[in-house]
Amino acid sequence: MFEKSLYDLIRGLRNHKGNEKEYIQNCLKECRSEIRSPDMDLKATALLKLIYLEMNGHDMSWASFHVLEVMSSQKYHQKRVGYLGAVQSFRPDTDVLMMATNLLKKDLASSHPTTITLPIAALPHLVTPSLALSLLGDLVPRLTHSHASIKKKTVVTLYRLALVYPEALRAAWPKIKERLMDKDEDPSVTAAIVNVVCELGWRRPQDFLPLAPRLFELLVDGGNNWMAIKLIKLFATLTPLEPRLVRKLLPPLTNLIKTTPAMSLLYECINGIIQGGILGDGEDFSAREEVASLCVSKLRGMVSINSDPNLKYVALLAFNRIVTTHPMLVAEQEDVILECIDSEDISIRIKALDLVQGMVSSDNLLSIVSRLMRQLKASSSALAQQQNGLDGQDLDDSSDDGSGRRAKSPEQAAPLPDDYTIDVIGRILGMCSQSNYANVIDFDWYIDVLTQLVRIAPPPRTRLDSDSLSSSKPAVDISEKIVNELRNVAVKVKAVRPAAVRAAEVIVSRLNTETVSSRPVVSGALKPLAWVVGEFAFQLSSPDDTLRNMLGLVPRVDYPEVLATCLQSIPKLFAHVAGDDQALWTPERKSSLSLLMARVIHVLEPLAQHPYLEVQERAVEFIELLKLTAEAASGQAPSTDEVQQDAPLLLTQAIPSLFTGWELNSVAPGAQYNVPIPSGLDLDEPIHPNLGSLLAQADSLMLPTQGDDEFEVYYNQRPAPTSISSGPAIERLVDAPEEVSSSYQQAGEESYLDADIVARRKAERRERNKDDPFYIPDVSSSQTGTSTPIHNILQKENGPDLDIDAIPIMSLDLEKLSVSGPSRQQQHQPRQPRQKIVIEADETLGGSGGNSGISTPGGRPGYDSENNSDSFNLTKSKKPKQKSLLQFNSSVLGGLSLTDEQQPDDGFAHERQQKEEAEMAQAMKEVQRLRLEMQRANERIQVAQGVPVEGIVVAKKKKKKVVKTAEDTGEGAAVVVKKKKKKADTGEGKEGEGVAKKKKKKAPRVVKIDDDEGEAVGSQ
Repeated sequence: MFEKSLYDLIRGLRNHKGNEKEYIQNCLKECRSEIRSPDMDLKATALLKLIYLEMNGHDMSWASFHVLEVMSSQKYHQKRVGYLGAVQSFRPDTDVLMMATNLLKKDLASSHPTTITLPIAALPHLVTPSLALSLLGDLVPRLTHSHASIKKKTVVTLYRLALVYPEALRAAWPKIKERLMDKDEDPSVTAAIVNVVCELGWRRPQDFLPLAPRLFELLVDGGNNWMAIKLIKLFATLTPLEPRLVRKLLPPLTNLIKTTPAMSLLYECINGIIQGGILGDGEDFSAREEVASLCVSKLRGMVSINSDPNLKYVALLAFNRIVTTHPMLVAEQEDVILECIDSEDISIRIKALDLVQGMVSSDNLLSIVSRLMRQLKASSSALAQQQNGLDGQDLDDSSDDGSGRRAKSPEQAAPLPDDYTIDVIGRILGMCSQSNYANVIDFDWYIDVLTQLVRIAPPPRTRLDSDSLSSSKPAVDISEKIVNELRNVAVKVKAVRPAAVRAAEVIVSRLNTETVSSRPVVSGALKPLAWVVGEFAFQLSSPDDTLRNMLGLVPRVDYPEVLATCLQSIPKLFAHVAGDDQALWTPERKSSLSLLMARVIHVLEPLAQHPYLEVQERAVEFIELLKLTAEAASGQAPSTDEVQQDAPLLLTQAIPSLFTGWELNSVAPGAQYNVPIPSGLDLDEPIHPNLGSLLAQADSLMLPTQGDDEFEVYYNQRPAPTSISSGPAIERLVDAPEEVSSSYQQAGEESYLDADIVARRKAERRERNKDDPFYIPDVSSSQTGTSTPIHNILQKENGPDLDIDAIPIMSLDLEKLSVSGPSRQQQHQPRQPRQKIVIEADETLGGSGGNSGISTPGGRPGYDSENNSDSFNLTKSKKPKQKSLLQFNSSVLGGLSLTDEQQPDDGFAHERQQKEEAEMAQAMKEVQRLRLEMQRANERIQVAQGVPVEGIVVAKKKKKKVVKTAEDTGEGAAVVVKKKKKKADTGEGKEGEGVAKKKKKKAPRVVKIDDDEGEAVGSQ
């Protein structure tokens, strides 16, 4: 009477804070003793407390048998506790689960509805294949129960049984179909059946196609939003099998979209229209366009609702599916879609980026990229301010005004994660380079965008490998991908090649000046930059400075692939600087080139022992070549006033000829695979058997070194920069608040490009339009800039004060104007059109299948909106399929047919089933044959040994009793034995089987039978 209840346990647990463990152990001891009590109320209370403790992580599997005892109680409140304990503690491998089968059968057959619901609700948690097979016959009759709640729960439980025992669904389907076709059935039962059918429909939709009329009737007249959602999903899987359903479904779905106030049903209607192929190819084009416009307008309204981010997300999902069939309709919603790019929810941003990447065109590329660039620049500025704030924390607080902290702007954007920044940059590159730059109209703008992206790109994250001598390749280096785009533009678009080369030159200069000389260069952008400045060195504005910058960067490069490219670029720059055959060989030129060669050799000599063979080979080749050139230069006398000397031929002809020839063009990605390998080429064969010894015996040529002081002054003391600023451009900006435009169409380039890039673009624009009378220049720039001829005429003729009344009035003769019109129009020079840009396609071989353009996303037909969010982040590996919450895989239902006849489109499953049945029949025949052979062999052995066929044990017992009687009677035993032998000789195979059955009978009865034994055996 004084045992603790569940409420007492909870109160005690709350009162023992800090000592819960000891209190729980005491409670477990009490529960162990109470649950063994014969009192069922005390046992149920103890079980309820154990269930609560099991929810807190304490094992109660030891009480499985006691749970079964409480389940068998006749009182409902105790039985309910027992079933709860079974659901909580029983597992498929629980030993007492097989003992619960009869109890479950008994409760399923109960006359009380409350008792029936207990096993129905518990079975989904306890079911095993053997248990499902045993209870299927008791569960199916519950589909015809008078209570709707029991029928509803039975339908759902049968689906759970089918997951572990698929044949259960085949046996129960006629009853389930009967309940579905009954128009007078309870709506809750119908909704439950529709849920089960929807779960099964996407596995085998052909089995449910005959139910389409009834399902359509439920969709139109159902009135249940959740059931309508399930039906729409089911019809989305049925329409590919029956295209005529599209015309039937279009009116009710359109009506639901227009009238329903439920956002969930609205989205499912739109999603069903998309997945069902209604927006795809069809006969009625106008109807499809009308439905598409309706769906897009409704989705726009869902995106415009700022209060619910879930609606935005699902609307963007639907937009991503519509954009593949109706890109122009989605592009009209550009304003609301671009607003989602600045959402606080990162998942909404990613889906908006997927959508933007799919709807990009030449008309909206500039606005989309500008919006993304402003987002990236705002994040970069916020990150720079944070770093400056951290650097300034160590300063003296006496300079503060007492506030102790600088006020933050409320509208300042927070820094974006590096992964998101890398993803956005990758999408910008993909949109611009799509279809071989088909959407880019202004390549000068694209080059400026690439230059800005290099500045705001996050630094690469490296993974150090302790086993290797140098650092491994960066894990993610987006700057290399950016400069790869710059290299592709320089190669493919010859019209803007000078601008691309100058941009690469500026990036190399910034990379050399902004990085600390004591730290290694980890940026992967140096590899394509070195290729561009080396390949197109003749278009550099200052090749001497570029060569000096490259020589300063090479000793700090760690990655061997980057170092090999830089080593190839330095001789090209040197050949362009020193290979002018028209320049005089003056003493100044001789000394400067000698010092330059000495500097190059000094930089390359440490790389001759590099562990990477490509770097070592290139360094050795160029060192030896430059040493020969240095000897030739030192032996060539300079020119004087009397004698003109030419420069050494090694400088002017030999070295430049190494890098001149055919122009390098871009090659398609798959073209190289079609190049045949020469038959006599063996790539595994070493170049020379004694290559190591040859390299060890090679003597190095040492030049006479100059004085250390002169060398240090000439090379290491860098002159003050003239045209390129050593500091970042962001530091030269005024700390004024940035004006954020209310619309993405009104913002200019100043919002996402640095000040130096904007100033250069303005200067180029003024120079290009200075003679254009329709161009209105900036007032501030026109006061300090050069005056045009139009400005000079106005200034000279009118003066500073223009008198309107002094302007003479001229007579207007239309006939003279009409005659002289053409001549005047010829004097008027038309406005020069923009230069036509030609983009070269990739070179390929026949059958390579390489697409034009670089390895960027293809055109719109190949756009995959669902997978684009993972398209740039290191090609993420495929995620494993997640199990359902029930911990069972429903794929076992894919090969189960609910009808006896297999569908014609399921040929593989039908053939597989026929093969299994044939194998099973053959195995049964083989087993039967072997069994008969063993039986006959056993009979032959017994006959050969003289043993009766009736059985050895029975025969022995008969002989013993007969021997005992022989001592008394004398001859009776011999007669009996002879008779039995005769019976055994004349008996058939059936006698052995009869004797085998007769072993269970007592032996004296068999012994007493003498003459009638064969008849008795044969009758049996």
